[in-house]
Amino acid sequence: MADEMLGYDEDKAVDFIRQFLPADIRDKYTDDEILFVVDCIWDYYESKGLLELSSDLDEEEEIDVADLTAYVKKALKKDGEIVMDDADLEYVVKGELAYEETLDVFGD
Repeated sequence: MADEMLGYDEDKAVDFIRQFLPADIRDKYTDDEILFVVDCIWDYYESKGLLELSSDLDEEEEIDVADLTAYVKKALKKDGEIVMDDADLEYVVKGELAYEETLDVFGD
């Protein structure tokens, strides 16, 4: 899970993502809704084997944002409790990825 990664703080991630979002959607979602997306992102990493120590991304490899967003969208639909506009979801996903970059989570 995200909070197990060295230096990753879910509360700081949510704050960072909220500041990353455009002003018109910044307060549209609760911290719990944003955190659900964060958890889905880390579920995606786990499903792709990206959290294993031996699976560092090569310098040329990058996270497939479209695939990641589709995965999260499917998880939101399955959960059924959170309704998030597709464009907003993409901003939240990109905000979380930007937060990771500040921490160098995958050792780029």
